[in-house]
Amino acid sequence: MFYFNFQYIYILIPAMLLALYAQSKVQSTFRKYSNVRNSYGMTGAEAAQRLLNIAGIYDVRIERVGGNLTDHYDPGKKVLRLSDSVYGSTSLAAIGVAAHETGHAVQHAVGYAPLGLRSALVPLTNISSRMAMPMIIIGILLGSQAGSGMGYALVQFGIVLFAVAVVFALVTLPVEFNASRRAVAMLGDNGILSGSELEPVKKVLSAAALTYVASAAVAIANLLRLVLLFGRRDD
Repeated sequence: MFYFNFQYIYILIPAMLLALYAQSKVQSTFRKYSNVRNSYGMTGAEAAQRLLNIAGIYDVRIERVGGNLTDHYDPGKKVLRLSDSVYGSTSLAAIGVAAHETGHAVQHAVGYAPLGLRSALVPLTNISSRMAMPMIIIGILLGSQAGSGMGYALVQFGIVLFAVAVVFALVTLPVEFNASRRAVAMLGDNGILSGSELEPVKKVLSAAALTYVASAAVAIANLLRLVLLFGRRDD
């Protein structure tokens, strides 16, 4: 019923190499500019609060969250969470990350459509990510039985579930790119950073954006591999 070719593994290699490079790049870039203090001595939390005020957003609170680079904006609770390495840090890297997360809060406030779509996809993506591979594995096991059409159907259903995660990864790209553009614009237009300080921030945010590109590439490569492996039925 199903066939396998080791050549399909090679589909993943470029994407996995990109993911490894992106992870290394974001960590090294953040580490480099974590040692460069901004000229105003403003912390990441202070920068985020100032940008929220400038944008006229007063119903979003800022919280400290443990971990490294665990920063995120929760649109459901309207909470901007900054990691230990960002919240109280005065580095250019911290200011950039804080501004990026504030960019998400601004997206939410102005009704940026891709953010709304991504938020709507979160519950479905969480479920599909957990169910996709079990469905495929069960389908393979059932498919080993001669004449079992149920196994093939379950595998196809698993591939569809996996595709949801790919859609989520693709929708995430414009959301993250737009948040970074907003961050740089807000920092520059409001005089929070000088012109020479914006370049390091751009480098930090560009490195972070690469991780989302790599994540999407890995998701697409995995989906393509599954389709090639199990996308047809041998009658």
